[in-house]
Amino acid sequence: MTPPPESSAVQTRNLGRTFGSMVALGGLNLTVNRGDLFGFIGSNGAGKTTTLRILATFLTPSSGTAEVLGLDVVRDADRVRHLIGYMPDFFGVYKDMEVTEYLDFFGACYKIPAVQREKTVNDVLELVGLSEKKGSLIGALSRGMQQRLGLARVLIHDPQLLLLDEPASGLDPRARIEMMAILQELQRMGKTIIISSHILSELQSLCNQCAIIERGQLIYSGPIKGVKSGMSDARAFWVRVAGAPDQARELLLQRPEIQGVETTDGRLKVVLKNNDDDGGCIAETLVGAGQRLLELREDELGLEEVFLRVTKGDTQ
Repeated sequence: MTPPPESSAVQTRNLGRTFGSMVALGGLNLTVNRGDLFGFIGSNGAGKTTTLRILATFLTPSSGTAEVLGLDVVRDADRVRHLIGYMPDFFGVYKDMEVTEYLDFFGACYKIPAVQREKTVNDVLELVGLSEKKGSLIGALSRGMQQRLGLARVLIHDPQLLLLDEPASGLDPRARIEMMAILQELQRMGKTIIISSHILSELQSLCNQCAIIERGQLIYSGPIKGVKSGMSDARAFWVRVAGAPDQARELLLQRPEIQGVETTDGRLKVVLKNNDDDGGCIAETLVGAGQRLLELREDELGLEEVFLRVTKGDTQ
């Protein structure tokens, strides 16, 4: 089923959802472009799961509209369901079924012909790294393997948009790394992926776009680097030289582009006056004075620190 040829995979306009007197979403305007690996960030109760459930057609909006691949999630709900794969934070599995039986069952639900289902099941198991477990009972799988099986299930009908709610929740570090590698491969295959997560350090390296939401309100939406650079008061660089750092510090303080220099554990933190400067004056000064430059890298805010700065920790 081919969706309309529009650039955005998700578009919400003044999207609202209330539960009685509680406002879960209040006028959310969000755009996710096709091909994005999009991080959806917020505290518990911020409205992330509500948004994903609306996009997955499980909830109807109280106000506003939401479109998935150009289709309205209310008017065109049946068409939307064939184009998305939704993986909730907690999902049930039939523990007494074999892995292939489980996936074959869902393939049948999507009306994939029987002659095609075996190849489809084998393909998605290979993609998520579970080919060796195809004959195993689901109840015998580890938590990480069950999460990968859940991802295989949402891929069975080859959706164009994946809505993943905390897919790495409860996984050990190795299982999380494996899950993130799978998501990167899916993006390379052309999938659009929206992933909500509390593991912000992994979203920082995984996603190209993100949105921060609090109390149902959008605080930021755009490139990962954009939110970090917007929060930086001044651009800073870490510098390490072969000689004495104090001599390098005195040299750098003579430059008008440099606001200040601090010495920390044998390294220098150089803060520039202008965020538009690229740090070239640092290398020029030190190398020109005969200093041997061992390290020069920009000091960037981590996504966790940005999140703490732009949110208040309010919940609903």
